[in-house]
Amino acid sequence: MERIYINELKNYVGKEATVAGWVDVRRDHGKLIFIDLRDKTGIVQVVVSPKQEKAYEALKECRPEWVVRIGGAVKKRPDNMINPDIDTGDIELEAKEVVVLSQAHELPFEKNAELNLDTYLNHLPLTLRTERARDIFTLQASVIAAFRNAMSEEGFIEYQNPVIVGGDAEGGASAFQVDYFNDKKAFLATSPQLYKQMMVGVFERVFTTAKIFRAEKHATTRHLSEVVQMDFEMGFIKDHEDVMNVLEKTIRSIVSSVSEKHASIFSRFKTDAPLMPERFPRLTLREAQKILENERGMQCNNEPDINPEEEREICRWAKEKHGSDFVFITHFPTAKRPFYTYIDEKDKAYSKSFDLLFRGLEINSGSQRVHDFDELVRRIREKGLDPDTFSFYLQAFKYGMPPHGGCSTGLERITARLLNLENVKEATLFPREINRIDTLLSE
Repeated sequence: MERIYINELKNYVGKEATVAGWVDVRRDHGKLIFIDLRDKTGIVQVVVSPKQEKAYEALKECRPEWVVRIGGAVKKRPDNMINPDIDTGDIELEAKEVVVLSQAHELPFEKNAELNLDTYLNHLPLTLRTERARDIFTLQASVIAAFRNAMSEEGFIEYQNPVIVGGDAEGGASAFQVDYFNDKKAFLATSPQLYKQMMVGVFERVFTTAKIFRAEKHATTRHLSEVVQMDFEMGFIKDHEDVMNVLEKTIRSIVSSVSEKHASIFSRFKTDAPLMPERFPRLTLREAQKILENERGMQCNNEPDINPEEEREICRWAKEKHGSDFVFITHFPTAKRPFYTYIDEKDKAYSKSFDLLFRGLEINSGSQRVHDFDELVRRIREKGLDPDTFSFYLQAFKYGMPPHGGCSTGLERITARLLNLENVKEATLFPREINRIDTLLSE
C-alpha cells in the first residue's frame, strides 16, 4: 500500500493506510505497545496487540528515533482518550504490518529534556528533531516566505547576491578573507549593500535573502558570524520615510501571516502575536534619549547610539504608551553611519537613517542612500577609504541613479523576538560564532 502523510489519516477513518516516520515516544501498557509516530506533517498514536504477531514482534524492538513503515486500520479514539494537543489526537492507527527501515543507537539524553545551550547545539542533528526546534524553524520558514510574498506584492524583484566579494561594503566591519585566484584576496560578503544599490539601476525595486558574514569577535546573545539578511532597496523615493513605510507594511504582512498560520506555535511558546498599532511609533535618536532620561531615569549623555539596555527600555515605553512591540529610531549621527548614508539637509550632523526595534532588539537598519556620484566619492574619501576600491560599484552612479534607499532585516533576530527566545543562536539552524563551527572550537 502506498505511503500517505500522517496529516492525511483523518480521511482514512474506517479504512487501512500506510504511514512512515520516526518513533517519537514508546509506551507499554500491559500487553499493548503504543508509539507516537512522527513524520514531517505531524504525530499519530499507533497501537499494536499481541494478536498481530509479526507487527508486535517488530514494534517490541523499536526505540525512539527508529525509522519504520507501518500499515494498519485507522480508527476513532474513545472520547476519554482524545488528545486535544495534536491534530490527529482523535484517531489512532492499529498496526497490522511493521517494517523497520533504520535502527537508531541509544540516545545520549531524553530527546525533550531541558539542556544547556552548548549541549543542545553540540547535538543539533538530534536536538533539531524536537518539537520545540521544529516549531522554531517551521515559523522561520514562514517568515522568509511571507517576506518574499510581501515584497512581490509591492512590485519588488528578487535577485541573488554574491557571497564572495572584492571588498567590505561597510568600509570598516571585519570581513573573512578568502584566498582567490591569481594570488588575490577576496572576502565573504558582510552585506548585500553595494550590489542591491547597483540593482536599483536595473529594476528600481529589488530584494534579496542573503547570507552575510561578520568576523567581529562578539560573544553575546545577539551576535553571530553568519546570518541571513532580508534586504530590499527601492528607487525614486522622497526620503527615508518612504523606505520605513514599505518596511512597516512588510513587517505587518509577516506578523499577520505567521500569527494566523502558527497560532499553535505561539501557544506552545507561551507568547502572543506582536502588538501593532495603526502606525509604529517613530522617534529620532535624540527624542528617544530624552524619553529615556526624563521618563526612565537613564543617563544617555547624547551618545551616538543606544545600547542594548536602552533598546529594551524604549521598547517597554513603546508598548506602554503606544501599544506597540515595534518602534523606529531615526536620525543617527552621520559620523557613525556608512559612507552611502544620506545626510539630513536640515542638520548635517545627522543622517536620514533608521533602526527598527522589536521587543527590545534591533532587527532592522536602513536609510536613504547617497545617489550623486561626486557626493558619493567625497563621502568615501571622508571615511578614509579609497574610491578606486569601489570603482566597480561607482559605475552605477556614474551612469545615473535615482534617489533611493533600503534596509536589512535579520532573519534570526526577528525569529527570536517573535518567539521570545533568549539567545539568537536558538533561532539559527547551525550557528557560527567566535566559539563554534558546529562544535565548540575549544574541544
